[in-house]
Amino acid sequence: MRYLVLLSVFLLSACFDDLTEINTHIEKVKASTPNKIKPMPTLTEFQHFDYSAFALRSPFVAPKPEAIQEKMQQMSDCLHPDPRRRKQPLEKFALESLNMSGTLGEQGIIWALVEASDSTLHRVSVGSYLGLYNGRITNVGQEEIIIVELIPDGAGCWVERETTISMVEPDQEGQGN
Repeated sequence: MRYLVLLSVFLLSACFDDLTEINTHIEKVKASTPNKIKPMPTLTEFQHFDYSAFALRSPFVAPKPEAIQEKMQQMSDCLHPDPRRRKQPLEKFALESLNMSGTLGEQGIIWALVEASDSTLHRVSVGSYLGLYNGRITNVGQEEIIIVELIPDGAGCWVERETTISMVEPDQEGQGN
């Protein structure tokens, strides 16, 4: 058994004596491979910013109730829509997408027929609301509806703007003219 161990050590050591072929191959590969390392980018210097709004309210914290009440008191003296009023079906459509299709009348009351962009027909009269800006109908005529809208002025108040929706003329196509 002792001879077997010596013989295996001798055979294994003989396998690794000549490394010249391996070394020449390694040198060839190193010489033929280009370096693909890009140069490091230049770093821009960091500009320090001093935060100076420590005295102001943090935008991540809810405002104090006193601040909300103070803002409401400032806005209470100006024109604004009634937030408790129940919205009517035509208030989800822009005025540009509403068309006056006709009128109905009975005992001195005139209703206008308004077609919405979803092809539904609605009957409205003076006092009805429509449009995205709290538009209230002030007059219904044979040819047009007069509406007063409340437009936000950007300062917490609202401004009245008068708008009209005119009667849509039916197309003359297909009537044999």
